[in-house]
Amino acid sequence: MTPAPPTISPGAPRFTPPNLQQDQIASPSIKNPIMLSPENGVKTGSPVPHLSTPPGPPVFTSPVRPAAVPFRTSPATPQPVAFSSGSSLPTSSPPHFPNGSAELQQQLPGATEESMPAGESPCVLFSAHKLLKHKKLANVPSLGFGVLVSPGRETSTGPQVIHRDPHRCHNCGAYSNLYSNILIGSGQWQCVICRNLNGSEGEYIASSKEELRNFPELSSPLVDFIQTGNKRPSFVPVTDSRTSAPVVLVIDECLDEAHLQHLQSSLHAFVDSVPPTTRIGIILYGSTVSVYDFTEESIASADVIPGGTSPTQETLKGLIYGTGIYLSPMHASKEVAHLIFSSLRPYKLNVPEVSRDRCLGTAVEVAMAIIQGPSVDMSRGVVKRPGGNSRIIVCAGGPNTYGPGSVPHSYTHPNYPHREKTAIKWMERLGREAHQHNIVVDILCAGTCPVRVPVLQPLANASGGVLVLHDDFGEAFGVNLQRASARAASSHGLLEIRCSDDILVTQVVGPGEEANIDTHETFKNDMAVSIQMLSVEETQCFSISMQNKHDIKSDYVFFQFAIQYSNVYQADIARVITIRLPTVDSVSAYLQSVQDEVAAVIIAKRTLLQAKSYSDAIDMQTTIDERVKDIASKFGSQVPKSKLYRFPKEISLLPELLFHLRRGPLLGSIVGHEDERSVLRNLFLNASFDLSLRMIAPRCLMHREGGTFEELPAYDLAMQSDTAVVLDHGTDVFIWLGAELAADEGRSAAALAACRTLAEELTELRFPAPRILAFKEGSSQARYFVSRLIPANKDPPYEQEARFPQLRTLTIEQRTKLKSGFIHFDDPSFCEWIRGLKAVPPEPI
Repeated sequence: MTPAPPTISPGAPRFTPPNLQQDQIASPSIKNPIMLSPENGVKTGSPVPHLSTPPGPPVFTSPVRPAAVPFRTSPATPQPVAFSSGSSLPTSSPPHFPNGSAELQQQLPGATEESMPAGESPCVLFSAHKLLKHKKLANVPSLGFGVLVSPGRETSTGPQVIHRDPHRCHNCGAYSNLYSNILIGSGQWQCVICRNLNGSEGEYIASSKEELRNFPELSSPLVDFIQTGNKRPSFVPVTDSRTSAPVVLVIDECLDEAHLQHLQSSLHAFVDSVPPTTRIGIILYGSTVSVYDFTEESIASADVIPGGTSPTQETLKGLIYGTGIYLSPMHASKEVAHLIFSSLRPYKLNVPEVSRDRCLGTAVEVAMAIIQGPSVDMSRGVVKRPGGNSRIIVCAGGPNTYGPGSVPHSYTHPNYPHREKTAIKWMERLGREAHQHNIVVDILCAGTCPVRVPVLQPLANASGGVLVLHDDFGEAFGVNLQRASARAASSHGLLEIRCSDDILVTQVVGPGEEANIDTHETFKNDMAVSIQMLSVEETQCFSISMQNKHDIKSDYVFFQFAIQYSNVYQADIARVITIRLPTVDSVSAYLQSVQDEVAAVIIAKRTLLQAKSYSDAIDMQTTIDERVKDIASKFGSQVPKSKLYRFPKEISLLPELLFHLRRGPLLGSIVGHEDERSVLRNLFLNASFDLSLRMIAPRCLMHREGGTFEELPAYDLAMQSDTAVVLDHGTDVFIWLGAELAADEGRSAAALAACRTLAEELTELRFPAPRILAFKEGSSQARYFVSRLIPANKDPPYEQEARFPQLRTLTIEQRTKLKSGFIHFDDPSFCEWIRGLKAVPPEPI
């Protein structure tokens, strides 16, 4: 279980970033997670690991809103940790004060003692709210310590906004913050990261420390600096005032009639949903590329470009500098867009789907060219700089089989492996080029034809986009098309992580890559881990693993996260979040502060990073087993007169979450095709905490009379014939109707309607939008539901009642009926699994 030491890449910058691997309603078990927002993080004095490019980055889900249907037991929202009063100076190496004053004012005790507002969505979630001082125990790799950072996540009250440049440490680059100690006589402040004393150009001179509360950065853990030196310093928080980044649809025209009809319905609905100021472009591709012209308001016309090779500069110049208008505000082009989509015709030739010529690569190149312009804005006839990232949305029904980046129609082609390798490299290069021009490429695939995910995924990953698979071009596809276009993606994102010298960042997993040294400001002793973000979106998340560099002597450890980016209003933002965590000697105190769900998500992201194939996934199941055994032996207690270890009660939820992980779609055999597993894996590695948690462990809600829902453990004991159950598994939501309920037409219709309402409420803001599937007990589709539940029916009755207390409300007859309805499978229950690991199951909460 001991991780290999981080590798240092040759020629790496002096501050070598860490091993960066690419890649939302909070559950009741979160024990007061810390919430903050990311901005500049710095770490001093630590060799930082090598930053390698990770799997892919799809886009994610935003937090689930409370259901319109009331819950009988409403889930607890993560509560922020109270920010205690200003930090004391480290006892070691007290600073020298040149002006002779020996007193630094501790910052704002009153303000920092206040907790963040209850229910606010956290931007920063630590796996524990306390750190162990002793290096050996703190660095036990099976449990580990880390943090989830969501740079673009909105907070309910919004951050403090500051319209001036920040004060930064001249030595390490950290920002002044609420924990900085201030010399009120001279205005000097001490950096919490490197302890350097810095000037404030007299700004922090005050007659008393209470006066310093007027500075937001000295009174709030989360602040946004609006940079004054940018091209457009004014921040105008009005949606209509922003320069809308264009959205270009790149549509596969090689579809059969049934698929095309669904696609047309989704496209028409998309046009009706787009804001009137959004500029759109429409491109079709098959063996050629058709770029639609919006010059005429009532005629659908297109310029056609060969698809067999990349377009030449002459071709693109003729297109871009010609008289055609290829990007147009929706209010001026809605009628033409509807005409274009109505004019689409099904594929006519007698050629199998997989063998049809599709020049997807050429089409994306053309789309990038028309976005880069110059293109005329129809309403004003001027060229505008778009705010945030532009977006290309590819609607694909099959693989790229023609032109650059293509693969042969058949896997049996003698040169297929080489062609595929070449195509993957070409697609990744195209994705990086798109990212350089602030263009995100999302690829929405649908239908039964294999799209060759390994070839298309690098294009989405490298541009900061997402690849999503759908069963068809129907409802879920249409919803994702709308949500993809509506996502606000800021650009030029740089995430910096700075920590006290006691802490070493060992790994970063998320949608980014190592930042080049010339892309950001550097300081004399800046040991920050710097990450170039591929895009800045609310639903993204970085998982950051950390270790103690040595035994910690101080009472607190400091963390600062900073993200610099240009938002959709063209304002340059620097968001800074500073957190202080206490250190403890007591293992029990540390375990009590562990956030089971956050720890599970960090462990899962580290694990999934290694599961690049099905055989890897099987190996990772064994790794999960070893991890649970190691946690029990290192942190649990040995049962008297036995070789068994009792799993620590303070983290009793963690092993069950990891059990869901090992048997669920991410590592288990529920998902049949490797392409589907690959897409899920890429999505998970970049997903927000909320979606990540749901993808690991499903949330089970049982419908009750009166339209309420009771949250229950995700066990098969919930499959009671007179009830309906909603199971939210992140990318899929299942509605199960018991046979007895289904036989009563009136009750079942009401229950189904309530369940659908709940499912839609839970996933209203989620991206990608999940499939919502409903079926009856005993149907063939019900196996998708059953396979995601822990088979607790195999456990003794006393254990069932302890872990599923709702059973106690059933009559003997109901329990007998429930027991008789189960079919025996070889899958172990949670208790059987953990006993097989020579551990005693933890007591349920």
